[in-house]
Formats: sequence, C-alpha cells, structure tokens
Amino acid sequence: MQPATAMVADVVAAITPFDDIERQHRATTLEWLASTDDIFRRVKPATPSPHLVAYVVLVDTREHGIFLGRHRMAGLHLPMGGHVEAGEHPRDTARREAGEELGIDPIFDLIGEHPLFLTRTTTVGRAAGHIDVSLWYVIRGDRARDYPLDPTEFDGGRWWDLDPDGLPATDPHLPRFILKLDDCQRGAAVTTA
Repeated sequence: MQPATAMVADVVAAITPFDDIERQHRATTLEWLASTDDIFRRVKPATPSPHLVAYVVLVDTREHGIFLGRHRMAGLHLPMGGHVEAGEHPRDTARREAGEELGIDPIFDLIGEHPLFLTRTTTVGRAAGHIDVSLWYVIRGDRARDYPLDPTEFDGGRWWDLDPDGLPATDPHLPRFILKLDDCQRGAAVTTA
C-alpha cells in the first residue's frame, strides 16, 4: 500500500460508524483501499470508480442550520466539496474546497479536523453511475451570513434547518449525517456538563 493510500486508510479506520450502513461503507472502503492504490480521480468525471471525495459541510449548530448549494452537475442541493487530489490529505481537500467554493478559511472546531461521516454513493446527474467514497468534514458557519458560491459549480445556495425530514433533493445520506451530527453534539454536551 502506497503512503497516500495508507494515510487515507488510517483516516477511514478512525471513523466510528453511526449505523449499519456506515459500518458497511467503512468495511467496504477499507477492503477497497487494501486492494488498490488507484483511489484518486485521474480522468473527469469518473475514472477510476470508486474514487475519493471530501465534503465540507457548513453548519450553524446554534441556529440549527445547514448550508447547501444547488449543484449544477448533480441537480441536487449538496454540501460543498470536491475530489481529493493524488497524495492530498482529505482534510486539505476540505480546506481547499471551502476556500474555492465558499470563499472562507474553514474553522473545523465543531467536531475537529477529522471527518465525522463516511459514505459510498453512486452518483446521479450528468456524471451519473460511478461511485464516490466521501469523507464528510464539518465546519462552523453563521446562518445570518450568506455565502456566495462558485457559480460554475452551484446555482445558488441557502440555509436549511438541521432536520433530516425537511431537506430538499440531496445526497441520500445527508439525513443520516444530520442524525449522527446531532448524536455527537448531544454526546459532547453530556461529556462537558
């Protein structure tokens, strides 16, 4: 296993699964990482499949909000994010994407500098049919602020309530992400009380 793949395997192994789906995604992803070093996208939109993605999820936990952009290619309201470049740490991808798509230097202090969530998703939209292995990083946002998104990738964005049942058409795993975030926040409140 090359060092970049081993680094990603360590990141994935450190994620505590929230439910049986994430447990299966984690196991499948670790098997995939053990079987190949071809984990970074080489050719747009889908080669190889699967390949790595880092979401950078902008949340305001005080005001109970999540910021989503209407992604032009997917046709869905999604968190910001992008493909992990060869040899790049996924956290650095999240930081880079926050700068490119949101125009901010992210503050990772909600959960830390580690991904909260892991998913394997078959894509939809104009680049449909390949698998994205996504590491979901959480960053602090301000619901009172508007974040102008990169117009080449997004057709606007807006805040939504952190309610797994009140979301627009989005990543199929976003409701579970919100439940895991809520569970982690409640656990943090208990341990600090």
